[in-house]
Amino acid sequence: MASTESSPVSPQHIVIVGAGFGGLYAAKALSQDPAFRVTVIDKRNYHLFQPLLYQVATGKLAPSDIATPIRHVLRRRPNVRVVQGAAVDLDPVARKVILNGGAEIGYDILLAATGVKHSYFGNDAWREDAPGLKTVEHALEMRQRIFSAFEAAELSQDPAEQARLMTFVVVGGGPTGVELAGAIGELAQHTLKDEFHHIDTRRTRIVLAEGAPQVLSSYPADLAAAAERSLKKLGVEVLTRTLVTHIDADGVRLKVPDGTEQVVEASTVLWAAGVRASRFGQALANRVQCTLDRAGKVEVNADLSLPAHPEIFVIGDLAHYAPDGAAALPGVAPVAMQQGAYVARLLKARQRGRSLASFRYRNQGSMAVIGRHAAVGDLRFMHVTGITAWYLWVLVHMMGLIEFGNRVVVMTRWAWNYLTRNSGSRLITSVPEARTGHAGRAHRSRD
Repeated sequence: MASTESSPVSPQHIVIVGAGFGGLYAAKALSQDPAFRVTVIDKRNYHLFQPLLYQVATGKLAPSDIATPIRHVLRRRPNVRVVQGAAVDLDPVARKVILNGGAEIGYDILLAATGVKHSYFGNDAWREDAPGLKTVEHALEMRQRIFSAFEAAELSQDPAEQARLMTFVVVGGGPTGVELAGAIGELAQHTLKDEFHHIDTRRTRIVLAEGAPQVLSSYPADLAAAAERSLKKLGVEVLTRTLVTHIDADGVRLKVPDGTEQVVEASTVLWAAGVRASRFGQALANRVQCTLDRAGKVEVNADLSLPAHPEIFVIGDLAHYAPDGAAALPGVAPVAMQQGAYVARLLKARQRGRSLASFRYRNQGSMAVIGRHAAVGDLRFMHVTGITAWYLWVLVHMMGLIEFGNRVVVMTRWAWNYLTRNSGSRLITSVPEARTGHAGRAHRSRD
């Protein structure tokens, strides 16, 4: 006699590529549901709180303060497997993700959350002399360059060379560029001012070049103006409507609003402008029918899936989602978090034979910090600036850190830095070497 018992249904296998905000929020939301088994793939073994990378680059925080091992975050999630590896390709017919080295992982549902990387607008040779800020390695490279420049200036006997070494150019006036320029200004004007005997760090020149009519171009004009005033108080020269036309070992060439070009001799150039799709994002474009925007982001449906592949979702910085013809959502952490949580809810609903409305972003505002007691915030109900915005920024970023332990460490460091104006993570971890092309120029390692 045949058994009338139904055979158990195998859990649906969800593969999440990328353990940033979107990927982790999705994994955590799916982790308690026995209807799913989840595999999280990331080329690094830690989740990185990218909004605070600039503080690592300027010595305010250590890398471990803003990074948490992925396995630790997901340690009590029995149906979640963590794989360290770089996803480089996929087979959408066989439903397999292909890792660097040839390993394959099958999936029922694929969630791509690999983010973006820097775009030099076709000038990839600039990467050598103008590192960006997306990874811990980038932040440490920036830290190396910034503090090595001051050390080299202290040693130099040539006033012109000192001036070049103490000139910093930040390309891009979005939140990263503004925060980075402001942090360097804080270093020069306050933190380092009594630590050198041969140079006066308060004479440091910091140039922030932005092609748009204002810094923080996505912010209202009053907040952008407040941010610019705060930057100028820290000695930052803000150049708007200004394009970079060339970067080399000696500095940058800028095209200013009147159409003429100016050369800024600078030892340190830092890139905070332009993004393009990650390698896995390009693989999606090659293997499945999808459209990329000008930045290489993947255009998605209202449920964040791909038009021809409802089993593939794209979220976070990699996704181009423009609801109801509006502007595309920005590449910020809250968008990724909400999208990760949404896809998890959608998959749970589908398992139970239900549908879910289109993704809707709940904009809770945006904030940028310029320096001590200087920040701007575009909240849903009001605009805030100055010390009020600064305290709100601290609170928001504290809550955004994944692990409680990180919050305690970061708050302790910030409190100490606040009281003493001291930045304790200013290690230079390799010895500068001579480099041809400019006398006295410190060696700069490749990204």
